Amino acid sequence: MREFNDPKVAAVFDAFSQDTKTGVLALRDLIIDTADHLPAAQPLQEALRWGQPAYLAPKGSTIRLGEHKSARFALFVHCQSRLMGDFTSAFPGEDRIDGNRAILFDHPDQIDETRHGWLIARALTYHL
Repeated sequence: MREFNDPKVAAVFDAFSQDTKTGVLALRDLIIDTADHLPAAQPLQEALRWGQPAYLAPKGSTIRLGEHKSARFALFVHCQSRLMGDFTSAFPGEDRIDGNRAILFDHPDQIDETRHGWLIARALTYHL
């Protein structure tokens, strides 16, 4: 697990149930790994937005991680962006989706580095 720079963000992760925590930490690693390979996503900022861990890049759209009423955990993107529409067009029927705002997960094994990394990369460079 990567170190947290902000103790408030670390506290939110610590407060998640173990099932949720395992999943959101795996997504966090994927976000940071993806950003590490995208110069335009630097510096990546980890902060809290709406009480959830959020990832912001200088020319990107915010990515948030957290619990969801219909799943153990979720990856959220800005609902007024075209990110989820592009994702569902590129990968139709591959994931459970909450409208135009989230991918829903019940287990960390559902995280696909290629497919979900594609969405993360697009979010981190959305305004380029």
